[in-house]
Amino acid sequence: MKTLEGKVAIVSGSGRGIGRAIAMKLASEGAKVVVNDLDAGPAEQTVADIKAAGGMALACAGSVTADGFAEKFVKTAIDGFGGLDIIINNAGYTWDNVVQKMTDEQWNAIIDVHLTAPFKILRAASEFIRVASRKEAEAGQEVFRKVVNISSIAGTGGNAGQANYSAGKAGIIGLTKALSKEWGRYKVNVNAVAFGMIKTRLTEAPASGDASIDVEGRKIKVGVNPELLEMMELLETMDLLIVIEEEKGE
Repeated sequence: MKTLEGKVAIVSGSGRGIGRAIAMKLASEGAKVVVNDLDAGPAEQTVADIKAAGGMALACAGSVTADGFAEKFVKTAIDGFGGLDIIINNAGYTWDNVVQKMTDEQWNAIIDVHLTAPFKILRAASEFIRVASRKEAEAGQEVFRKVVNISSIAGTGGNAGQANYSAGKAGIIGLTKALSKEWGRYKVNVNAVAFGMIKTRLTEAPASGDASIDVEGRKIKVGVNPELLEMMELLETMDLLIVIEEEKGE
């Protein structure tokens, strides 16, 4: 039996990149997955790939910041698969600028997608989780559920030119800690993962040095300087070697 057999998961921003990898992994372990992406095409492609591999999935396309989306996302899981056990808040993007040039629109957009949207999704799921937990306890059942909020090293240490993103990713850590205290009694494990540099379409700079994505009508520049990527990879390798040497010395 697979480790997540019978579990139902929702993964925001899972049509591409990190979210897609998470959705595929959950499905490979037996979970039924609701896949979300801002665009329908990538969401449906991930669903098709999960099904082709023998898994079960549904698409729920749309912006996580849209009014009513959180309720729709949760409802898709409950109506389509009969429950909800795993919530992965992953959707997001960056819209960088130094603080003196950052507009209110830039600030609000990034805070909305990285902090307000996860809050709304968790709030939308709270009624089902509380009721299900109570019924399970009355029946003498012990059922554990999981929440994983995706943060970043920008949220733990800050990053120049990313006051909005760093604040949102730091905020998601605070939300995680607060909800872990609220939902512990419902047997929900609430955690955050703060990634370093991951190669996706948002970080890999094209040969032309000029790339952008369209986010709800906004043209957002993407890509990290290749030299910076190489430097970060070198630093991560050095950190890993230090850890290995420290473990050898224990």
